[in-house]
Amino acid sequence: MVSEGGGKEGDRSVWRLATRDLSPWRRDGSFRPLVMGILNVTPDSFSDGGRHADPAEGIAAGLRMAAAGADIIDIGGESTRPYSTPVDTEQELARVLPVIRGLVGRVTVPISIDTSKAEVARQAIAAGAEIINDVTGLDGDAEMADLAARSAVGVCVMHMRGTPQTMQDDPVYDDVVSEIEGYLQQRLDRCVDQGIDPQRICLDPGIGFGKTHAHNLELLRATRRFTRLGRPILIGHSRKGFIGKLLGDPQADRDAGSLGVSLAVAAAGAAVIRVHAVRETVDALRLFVASAGMG
Repeated sequence: MVSEGGGKEGDRSVWRLATRDLSPWRRDGSFRPLVMGILNVTPDSFSDGGRHADPAEGIAAGLRMAAAGADIIDIGGESTRPYSTPVDTEQELARVLPVIRGLVGRVTVPISIDTSKAEVARQAIAAGAEIINDVTGLDGDAEMADLAARSAVGVCVMHMRGTPQTMQDDPVYDDVVSEIEGYLQQRLDRCVDQGIDPQRICLDPGIGFGKTHAHNLELLRATRRFTRLGRPILIGHSRKGFIGKLLGDPQADRDAGSLGVSLAVAAAGAAVIRVHAVRETVDALRLFVASAGMG
C-alpha cells in the first residue's frame, strides 16, 4: 500500500493515522521530512502567544499554513513553555475546538491536537483531529492511552522531565542521549502493550523540555541514533531558547537559526519537523533535498 507520502506498508518511517498514512518518503523517491505547523491558540505561548487567540485568527493562520505546504497542523490550547500556568479542560476546549472545526473540511492535511488531557483529545478527535501530540508521552492522563488505542489515531510520544512548571529546575542527566533513548523505547513498548498499533506512534526526544542548552545540542546530534528505535522521529526545536544562546543574542530573530537546525536533522533522518515558520521551512527543505540529492 502506498502512503500519502509515497512510502510502502511495512516501512518503519510510515506514520499511520485514522484515515491516511504519512511518510517522509515522497512520491519522487526523495526523503523530505514532514512539516508540522505550530498553531498555538493561547495568550501565553513563548513565541506566538496571543497572535491566534481569536478563533477567526487561528483558522486564518491554519489556512495559511496549509497553503504554504504544511503536512500537518498542530493545534494547542495550553502553553507548555517553562513555568507556564495550566488551564482547565473547559478553557482548553473553548480555545481549540472552534479552530479545529473551522479547518476540518477546508484543509486536506491532517489536524493534530497538542494536549495532555484525554477529554480534550477525545473532543478534538470527534471534531476531526487525527493525531494526539502529548508532551507527557501519553502518561499524564490515565485515560489517554486507551483513548488512543480505541480511536486509532496517530500519536506523538514525547519525553519531558517533570512538568512545564518544574522541567527547567536544574535538569541533570548522566547520559542525556542514552537516558532519553531508553525512555522512548520504554514508552513505545508500553503503548504497544496498551493496544496502540506501533505504526501509529511517532517519537519525540523533547527538545527544550527539561533540558539545558547543552542537552538540546546533544539530542539534536543524536537524531540518527533515535531513528534506530524503528519509529518516525519528530524534532520540535523551533524558536527555542538554545538558538538565541548559540547566536549570542537571546532577543534575536530565531527563524534563521531554526532553519539551520531543520536542515541538520533532515539530513540525519528526522521524519517530522515541528516549526512556526512553515513556508520558509518547506522552501528550505525542498531546495536542500534537491541540492543534496537525498533519496
